Amino acid sequence: MKNILVIGGTGQIGSELIMKLRALYPQGTVVCGYIPAAPPKGILLESGPAEVVDITDPQQIAAVVDKYKIDTIYNLAALLSAVAEAKPQLAWAIGVGGLYNTLEVAREKGCAVFTPSSIGSFGPSTPHVKTPQDTIQRPETIYGVTKVSGELLSDYYAKRFGVDTRSVRFPGLISYTTLPGGGTTDYAVDIYYSAVKNETFKCPLKPGTFMDMMYMPDALRAAVEIMEADPTKLVHRNSFNIASMSFDPEIIAAKIREYIPGFKMEYELDPLRQAIADSWPDSLDDTCAREEWGWRPEFDLDAMTRDMITNLCEKLQIPVLKLEK
Repeated sequence: MKNILVIGGTGQIGSELIMKLRALYPQGTVVCGYIPAAPPKGILLESGPAEVVDITDPQQIAAVVDKYKIDTIYNLAALLSAVAEAKPQLAWAIGVGGLYNTLEVAREKGCAVFTPSSIGSFGPSTPHVKTPQDTIQRPETIYGVTKVSGELLSDYYAKRFGVDTRSVRFPGLISYTTLPGGGTTDYAVDIYYSAVKNETFKCPLKPGTFMDMMYMPDALRAAVEIMEADPTKLVHRNSFNIASMSFDPEIIAAKIREYIPGFKMEYELDPLRQAIADSWPDSLDDTCAREEWGWRPEFDLDAMTRDMITNLCEKLQIPVLKLEK
């Protein structure tokens, strides 16, 4: 990779991934593709080029690819799970129609393409514990349907046209840098904000709701490493299970109390998010990613909790907590 376009560059993943890519490839160009409703700001705008890229407009994608001689596209444009349920037609237009546009441009211009999938690509009939790499995928949300469709479409373009498509299935992502944007796993970000602000957290999911989660630094590293992997070793392409940690609300709350003993949590269930969470895996088997391109997470729940608390205190200008543990 040397000249990279990140579509959806101001979103939760994109805004952090762009900064990582710019640090990793200082001799190249990393373009922040954005829509006018969500322009880049601050260091994201100041540190490199930015262009309006509406993924539903293939001519716009192609023009930016030509202008910057792009060789790799990170396609991060999507509506997150809960938001997508309220706007299913738009979710399809962006998640599948937009991917088709991107793959067509990649086919014509010779670009590699990364399009993330998700634990949302699985459904109630999938084995929920240690979900296998290759298993039944029958999601019941439009978000999941677009992700499965994206995996199949990306594989088709790789086999039929030779487009270098690669992907990982992201668990729920946790970050102190960007705010969540309507995902089912967002509670695992919000809970840390409540904890450092000494607020009682209203949990939208019931006890015992296990989901795979990952700290953003690991997720960003996975997105880079899969694109740098030796293609001759990849048996799979779209899309690899990757895993780091699995917990329910009680477990993450207990971990936070190890450092903030007074933290309080109450349950205020969200039926939509609960139904989505119940249809997703409790944990993923990421053996294939480990064997085919050396995937290894660096953060567990304890390391992530310490880092989240420390950085959120700094971000929110709260006196740095003396971690009790």
